[in-house]
Amino acid sequence: MTIKEFARLCGCNPQTLRYYDHVNLLKPVKVDQWSGYRYYEEEQALAFVKVKNLQKAGFTIEEIKELLDKDNHVIYKAFGAKITEEEKRLQEIRAIQKSYQTEMTDMKKKLENIRDKVKESMEAYDPTEEFGIDRDTYSQMIESVNGFFESMISRNDDSDFEYSEYSESDDESQEEPEYVDLLNNPDYEIVYEKHGWRFVKDFFRSILPLMKDEIMLWYSFFPKARAIITPSPTRPLVCC
Repeated sequence: MTIKEFARLCGCNPQTLRYYDHVNLLKPVKVDQWSGYRYYEEEQALAFVKVKNLQKAGFTIEEIKELLDKDNHVIYKAFGAKITEEEKRLQEIRAIQKSYQTEMTDMKKKLENIRDKVKESMEAYDPTEEFGIDRDTYSQMIESVNGFFESMISRNDDSDFEYSEYSESDDESQEEPEYVDLLNNPDYEIVYEKHGWRFVKDFFRSILPLMKDEIMLWYSFFPKARAIITPSPTRPLVCC
C-alpha cells in the first residue's frame, strides 16, 4: 500500500506516518530507492493503532518503543499505571488551585507591610540636612515610591514577577566577590579627595563635573577617608 492508501486505512494524515517513520515508531516495509515513496502492509494498521493510542495517552516516544512488541495484557497494565500517575498529578493541580488565591492574598499582605514600613521610614527621615532636598520634593518622592507599591499590589497581571522557592543551599552557590584594593590599585588615579565631611551635599557639587564618566564610590566611616573613584586608568580618578 502507498502511504496515502495506508493513511486512508488508518484515518490519519500521511504527515503523521512520516513522523512515526522519522522517530522509528512505525517504519514502512519498503522505501523506493528512486522515488523515495513509502509502502506499508495492511497488518501494520494494528501497530498504528497501538502507537496512536499510547501517544494520545501521554507516553513518551521511548516508552512507546518499549511497548511496541508487548502483548495487550502488558499494554493494559501500562495504561493503568499511566492513569494512576495522571490521577496523582490531577490531585496536585487541584491542591495548587485551592492554595493559589491564598498565596496571592498572603503575598499582597507582605507587599503592603513592606510598603507601610518603607513609607513610615521615609516619612521619619529628613533629607534636608544630608542631601539638601526640600520637603515638597521629598514628599513627591514618597508618593512616587508609594505609588510603585500600589501598582504592584493592585495589578491583576502578575506575569512580570518571578516566584521561586528559597533554600539555604542557594547561598552556597554564590561565590564571594573578589576583593579589589581600589586605593592601592595602579589602574586607578585619585584626582579629588575630601576629609571630614558629614553630609553628601558637602561634597556633591564638587564632584558633579567629574560624573560625566563612569565612577565608583568608595567610602569608609570616620576617622578614615571616604573616596569616589573612576575605573579608567587613562582618566582622572576622584577621591573624597
